[in-house]
Amino acid sequence: MSRKIELLAPGGDVEAIKAAIVAGANAVYCGLDTFNARNRASNLSLDELNGVIRLAHEYGCEVFLTLNVVLLEHETKSITKLLNQLVNTKVDGIIVQDLGLFNLVKKHFPSLDVHASTQLTTHNEGQIKFLSKIGATRVNLSRELNLPEIKMLTEVAHDHDVLTEVFVHGALCIAFSGQCYSSSVSVGNSGNRGRCSQACRDEYEITNAGNKFPLNLKDNSAYYDLPELVDAKVDSLKVEGRIKGAHYVYTVVDTWRKQIDSFVESGLLIEDDSNLHKVFNRDFTNSFLKGNLTKDMFIDNPRDNSMNYAVEKATEQNNEISVVQIQEVTNELHQAKDVLGSEMRDKIEFLDIRKTPVALSFSAKVGQPFTVTVNTPKENFTLQSKSLLKAVEEKAITQELLEKRFKNVKSAVHTLESHDFSELDAGLLIPLKEVSDLKDEIDFILNGSVEVIKHVEVPALPQHPKVNEKPTMSMLIADVEDLHLCDVTDADVYFKLPESFKKRCNKYIDILAAN
Repeated sequence: MSRKIELLAPGGDVEAIKAAIVAGANAVYCGLDTFNARNRASNLSLDELNGVIRLAHEYGCEVFLTLNVVLLEHETKSITKLLNQLVNTKVDGIIVQDLGLFNLVKKHFPSLDVHASTQLTTHNEGQIKFLSKIGATRVNLSRELNLPEIKMLTEVAHDHDVLTEVFVHGALCIAFSGQCYSSSVSVGNSGNRGRCSQACRDEYEITNAGNKFPLNLKDNSAYYDLPELVDAKVDSLKVEGRIKGAHYVYTVVDTWRKQIDSFVESGLLIEDDSNLHKVFNRDFTNSFLKGNLTKDMFIDNPRDNSMNYAVEKATEQNNEISVVQIQEVTNELHQAKDVLGSEMRDKIEFLDIRKTPVALSFSAKVGQPFTVTVNTPKENFTLQSKSLLKAVEEKAITQELLEKRFKNVKSAVHTLESHDFSELDAGLLIPLKEVSDLKDEIDFILNGSVEVIKHVEVPALPQHPKVNEKPTMSMLIADVEDLHLCDVTDADVYFKLPESFKKRCNKYIDILAAN
C-alpha cells in the first residue's frame, strides 16, 4: 500500500493537541473561543492557535480550525475580522457548517482551505457536488452511513477533487449530526451554536424494557473495520473528542496510529484493542458502518464503561470473581492509566508553543546603507537600504521614528521583544519609503517568505425597506373544518400536511386544489 491515510485527532486544548502530535496524528482539529460547536471544550486563543500551528508543522502535522456554527447576521463583522487574521496564519483548513460562510470565504478569502463540517450531514452525491461547487475541498461524511455508501460517496467525491473524512472513534449523536434540536427545545441551548446539553445522555422514566437512558448510544469504533475503510479509499480517519482530555487523546490516537501502521506495513490488524477500553468509553459499536441498526447499539449507562469492561474480562477468564479480585482489577486499571499518562507527559514536557522572540539592531553611519539586523533563536539575517545615508540638520531619522515604524512584526509566530539603537548615529537622512520597504521585507521573511495578505473589507449587507410597513398575520391550520377562516380573515392561511398519509390518497391534493 502507498496511499496516505490521514489520522485526524481532536484538540480541545493545547495539552490535548500536544498529545495528539506526539501520538502520531497526521492532523488535528481545534477551535477558538468563538464560532465553534464545542463551547464546553477549553478551546484556544489566537496566539495559542498560532503556536500550535508552528509546533504541529515542525512535526509534519496539519491543523484545521473549527468555525462550524450557524452564524447570525449581526456576526458578519466579527467573523470577517477573524478571517482577516486567519489568512495570515499557516492554518491548513477551516471547518465550516454555515453556507453563508462558505460564500464569504470563497469571495473574499480564497486562500483559506474550506472543509464541510459533520454538521452538514453529507450523505448523498448531490450534496458532494454542491459542496464542491461552493469551494469545499473535503467533506466529513455522515456517521450514519454504512461502508458501501461510504465507498460510493468517496468515489463521487474524488471525481470532483474532494477528499472524504469518516469518524472512526468516539461519541455518536442520537440524531443526524447537526439536525438535532432536542437541546434547543429542552433547555434553550442550540447544538448548532456550540451549546448542546446532550439531552440524549439524560435519565428518563424507566421504559417497559427497564431502561433509564433509552437514548444513550454506545461509542463509535471502527478499529477492526480499517481494511474496508481503506478499500473505500477514505482519505481521513477522524477521532471525535474535543471535550476529552490529553490522556484520552494520546491513548486513542496512539492506539489507532499503531493499527494503521500495522495494516499499511503488513496488511494485518492488531487484535488487541484493550487500551481503547482504558480511557473513557460507553462501550463500542460499529453498527452504523455495518448497517446493523439494532438495540445493541444502545447502552443503559452514559458514564465511563472502562471499569465495567475490566471486571467483565476478568470474570470471563475466571468464571467468577470475588470482591477482592474486583479491587485488584480496579488497581490494575488505574495503574495502566497512570502508565499511559506518564508516557504522554514525558513526551510533551518540552513542547513549546510560545512565540519566537525577535530582536532588531539598527545601524546608521554617514555614507553607508541603513542596516537592520534581525536576530531570533532560530535565524539571523541582515537587510540594507538601497540609498546611502546623508548628513542633514532637519528631518533626520530618529530612534522615536524607528520605534514607531518597527513596533511589531506581522508574523503570527514571532513577537518583537527589543530594539538596539547603539549603532544609530544622529543627524542622518534616508527616504522613509526605503525604511518601510525594509520593514515589509522583514515581515515577508519572518512569515516564511510568504506575502502578508492585506486586510479585506467585506461590504455591508444592503438594507432593504420592509415589504409591508404594517405587520401582517399568518395562520396555520391542519383541519378542513378550519377552512372557513380563509374567508373571514385577511391573514395568510397555511395548511399543515400530516407527516404521512396513505399511498394514492388524493385527499390533500383536492383540499389544496380547491383552496
